[in-house]
Amino acid sequence: MTGQPVSGGGPGEEPHAGAAPLPGPAPGRPRVPRRPGRPDVFTFGETMVALRGSGPLKLGGTMRVSVAGAESNVAIGLARLGHDVRWAGAVGEDEAGQLVLRTLRAEGVEVSGAATDPDAPTGLLLFEPRLPEVTRVHYYRAGSAGSRLAADTVDRAFRAAPPRVLHLTGITPALSPAARAAALRALQLAREHGSLVCLDVNFRARLWTAGEAAAVLREWMPFVDVLIASDDELPLCLPEDGDEAEDGDGPEEGNGPEDGDGPEATAAASGAGPAGPTADSLASPDSLASPGSLASQARALLDLGVGEVVVKLGAAGATAFTCGGSLHQPARAVRAVDAVGAGDAFVAGYLSALLDGEGPAGCLERAVTTGAFAVASAGDWEGAPTRAELGMLGAPPGTVVR
Repeated sequence: MTGQPVSGGGPGEEPHAGAAPLPGPAPGRPRVPRRPGRPDVFTFGETMVALRGSGPLKLGGTMRVSVAGAESNVAIGLARLGHDVRWAGAVGEDEAGQLVLRTLRAEGVEVSGAATDPDAPTGLLLFEPRLPEVTRVHYYRAGSAGSRLAADTVDRAFRAAPPRVLHLTGITPALSPAARAAALRALQLAREHGSLVCLDVNFRARLWTAGEAAAVLREWMPFVDVLIASDDELPLCLPEDGDEAEDGDGPEEGNGPEDGDGPEATAAASGAGPAGPTADSLASPDSLASPGSLASQARALLDLGVGEVVVKLGAAGATAFTCGGSLHQPARAVRAVDAVGAGDAFVAGYLSALLDGEGPAGCLERAVTTGAFAVASAGDWEGAPTRAELGMLGAPPGTVVR
């Protein structure tokens, strides 16, 4: 672990018990290093031009142009909350690449570490609304500039301004061996410079198999301070004798918008949904402590050295596990408009509160709030709130802010 853990409990305590801790700092919880002059967060990955259709693509019609990428979505969310964020990636030497960089700059994200590839195009994705609550996503990213991201680009960008937090996703290492090497180099640099590491698993079955993902993610666990995942992604990070990923099981297609899911499925990965949890949807303390439960999986990851495990449970909210226990946060009830990007908004909110020194309760509260903003707004990142807007979800229906 590269972060700075708070001291653990005393002898005889049961640090991984399912009982909820006090809402203050949790024993064993990673802290963001206080390094004046360092940027708050550094992240990198592939950001593509996104075309959003108004209906079935084969029928033609109009399309709205934007950009999208898990890491840049998080970067924009953090920048809107007032944090100093840097993004590095590779775009083509084309107009699409200029749109990516221009959009990130306009949102207050530092992109001086990004690379421009003259020999490969910027990636493209098409969003096709097929049913009121089902959207298909089509990718054109094979051989793209983003997939050719080199380790030396990440090395230069990281060393130029070592961050307090390194944020990675499981998407980037799935793009290519070069991108995987770049991610590994970033983890090594984070350890060298004392940066806290946050990993959002973000498994994508169209990019790699569960077995391939597990082989990489397991090797990463000793570097990770904060692990964020949906409940079906946790087995990908567990030791080999504790999961079924090598047998081809684990998350299947249908885990996230890249697999053509609709708002409910994506909201289920974000900790924000169209409605709050019911009593039956929340795990009881007994079920949390049972073999094979989220708590036992989280315990195995904490034993590997992960400082904090955050599990996104969709309409049931999210739960954070630390060596001091667990804490659950219900989802915020909102009307679902477009859940694409909600998981990235959740991560941005969680990291924002962690950077502010909040305890588990504050981090979860901000995460489900930013996730709810994303669910209630169209686009991958367009609905991300500013810090001043975080309280708006508590306003009654029909409120007009003047």
